[in-house]
Amino acid sequence: MSFAERLSAAWYQGHPALVLLRPLEALYRRVQRRRRADFLSGRKPAWRAPVPVVVVGNITVGGTGKTPMILWLIEHCRARGLRVGVVSRGYGSTPPSLPWRVRPGQRATEAGDEPLMIVERSGVPLMIDPDRSRAVQALLAEEPLDLILSDDGLQHYRLARDLELVLIDAARGLGNRRCLPAGPLREPLERLAEVDACLLNGAAGDSEAGFAFNLRPSALVNLVSGERRPLDSLPAGQAVHAVAGIGNPQRFFTTLEALHWRPVPHAFADHASYSREDLRFSPALPLLMTEKDAVKCRAFAADDWWYLAVDGLPSPAFVVWFDAQLERLLPR
Repeated sequence: MSFAERLSAAWYQGHPALVLLRPLEALYRRVQRRRRADFLSGRKPAWRAPVPVVVVGNITVGGTGKTPMILWLIEHCRARGLRVGVVSRGYGSTPPSLPWRVRPGQRATEAGDEPLMIVERSGVPLMIDPDRSRAVQALLAEEPLDLILSDDGLQHYRLARDLELVLIDAARGLGNRRCLPAGPLREPLERLAEVDACLLNGAAGDSEAGFAFNLRPSALVNLVSGERRPLDSLPAGQAVHAVAGIGNPQRFFTTLEALHWRPVPHAFADHASYSREDLRFSPALPLLMTEKDAVKCRAFAADDWWYLAVDGLPSPAFVVWFDAQLERLLPR
């Protein structure tokens, strides 16, 4: 287990040594509060786009389901006749220049795994740049858009926003509720009282804590041929090698178990780069991975490598609430 994995386990399961990190946590909290106060007061300027900006982010380190939420928002807004664009930091990408327009067929190392996955799934106009305000300006210069979705960026205050949506893993929750490095929080817990909505990934239903949001597996997709097969094309009890280089790999392994397969888990770091040798496992079994991992493995995939396609499903109450926000932000 790596140091990062041990630290994450301590945040969620508890460890007495974390008390030694509290002085650093106190410093981190002060810096974050001061930084947010600077933008709220106007001491530091935030650029406001000429169209509404919706930020989809999280308050914890690690995966919470932001990308499936972004994909759902894209399709939902398009169904309402809206022209949607997406901006992203492009974590782990090395584009030739910035801002960089992500297009289908680019290398994941160039575009970033999550941005490339979003573009290849939806065809949405997407620009990456650590400076998200610059990314928005570049995207609007190329495309006539009605709405911008910011993939992550809750803490990127230089970009003014009209709506903040926060994803939380319902199973893991907020851990020990402490800030980095003593806990998993990127900002103090009271920040949640200031966002517009929380969505709990994996929740059974809506609650005072937020709206329910769930991931529904829909198909198996072959990395080589692109063939889509129904989930029952693999029989119950089938052993598979399961690869996940995401913020919370265990969620993927648990999903495969819920589909009645027997995953042999292979967890990698979030945004991991792969080679064919990295994924040469024994015994020979079908290999299943996440869609985010698949965009980095197609060039050297074997015939029995598949990714699990999943769709994000927010609760009906969230859909009603979000439509009301669109009416407010984009009056006809």
